[in-house]
Amino acid sequence: MPPKNDPELVALRKELEDLYNNLKEEQKKVADTALEKECESLSDVPKIKITTKKLMKGHLNKVNSVHYSGDSRHCVTGSLDGKLIIWDTYTGNKMQIIPLRSAWVMSVAYASSGNFVACGGMDNMCTVYDLNNRDSSGVAKMVRELAGYDGFLSSCRFLDDKHLITGSGDMKLCKWDLETGRKLSDVIAHNGDVVSISLGPEGSNMFVTGSVDKTCRLWDVRDQKQPKQTFFGHEADVNSVCFHPSGYAFVTGSEDKSARMFDIRADQQIALYKPPTPNSAFTCCALSLSGRILMCGSDDHNVHMWDTLKNQHNGTLSGHENRITSISVAANGIAMASCSWDQMVRVWG
Repeated sequence: MPPKNDPELVALRKELEDLYNNLKEEQKKVADTALEKECESLSDVPKIKITTKKLMKGHLNKVNSVHYSGDSRHCVTGSLDGKLIIWDTYTGNKMQIIPLRSAWVMSVAYASSGNFVACGGMDNMCTVYDLNNRDSSGVAKMVRELAGYDGFLSSCRFLDDKHLITGSGDMKLCKWDLETGRKLSDVIAHNGDVVSISLGPEGSNMFVTGSVDKTCRLWDVRDQKQPKQTFFGHEADVNSVCFHPSGYAFVTGSEDKSARMFDIRADQQIALYKPPTPNSAFTCCALSLSGRILMCGSDDHNVHMWDTLKNQHNGTLSGHENRITSISVAANGIAMASCSWDQMVRVWG
């Protein structure tokens, strides 16, 4: 590696900075109005009254990830206690406990069909379990171990029961065929760790990724050779991305203590959301079914909410006693699950 003050490197950095600033200027020229201004005439969203409906205890260490099944009833959580737990969120009961080979789990995913769950983390692989089949010890059967990463597995999402996409700490985005265990595509997706993936609405074939390189990128599932668009604006790691239900926008939560909305058609940021006291980073984000309410989990142990259109802070959900790591909204929009370093999983509604 050349030294940090290498003249060529300094010149290239300067060129990149200039290009980025030019890009921002050009974007400003076409931004003829602000989202809040256009939505002034809309009535305010009433104060949202959401409470903890179920407090689900069972993990013995930090819970790092939660994801709902397509049935809006079951969810899966992964914890540093080396367990995946499948929960019935209506009753708060544990349906299955799956012991993992590695305790360092960072991401979990539930296939929308409810047939499979996947997880991965510091073991540099993605492991898939079939919830309808048990092994000799009565635990959900491991059906695939997807290896071949040079970095931790940070995110995974099922496209369907046969295909999965993963993002990892080696800057890569991979698409897998689960029947054969083969990689269908393998691309350097960002200039830093890929940390979050969000799939577009059903039938859109699009998904978005967030990275520690401060950018978000839009991809087409059918052609993953290169991104369709790259979005700038954040000043630190993009920890979480979430597609808007309309398919035309997405929101982000970042280490720079802000959440933002990017419009795909405008090819730029259209809203910046900050909490009343911006003193904590956002670790995760999600949208209500209408897309009107943005929810972001934070280092400050709370979930912050905004009216996305009028850019008004709409309250906080408190209850967790440590950093919130992940939130997932049920497909029917009726509930949201959150998990935290306090070892708890909460269902809000």
